[in-house]
Amino acid sequence: LSFPKKLWLLVESNEFKTIWWGDGGKCIVMDEEMFKVEVLGGEGPLKVFQTESMKTFVRQLNLYGFTKLQGHLERSPSLPEFLAEEEAFAANRKLLFYFNPYFRRDCPQLLDYCKRR
Repeated sequence: LSFPKKLWLLVESNEFKTIWWGDGGKCIVMDEEMFKVEVLGGEGPLKVFQTESMKTFVRQLNLYGFTKLQGHLERSPSLPEFLAEEEAFAANRKLLFYFNPYFRRDCPQLLDYCKRR
């Protein structure tokens, strides 16, 4: 699978708690420190990406047209998204927000337009 397709399946999965949809499914949100452990530190069948480095992972995001959103978005309207963000903020964890116009929760067909630059 391509990087965007793996990422989309990861965000859609209920197995991972450190990455989720934000802003109603228009961007992804990651709890940076926990993401490094849960996703990038996975081994065997849990190894999703070829890298264990957050820097390399972010480089992949950038190569596929994702942009980091600065500041804070409006709070997510859906309860699961809101609760995940609340929990992370309560623990003072660093959240990363990334956006790509072709990467949306309800539109997996747009992934074909997520091309490597």
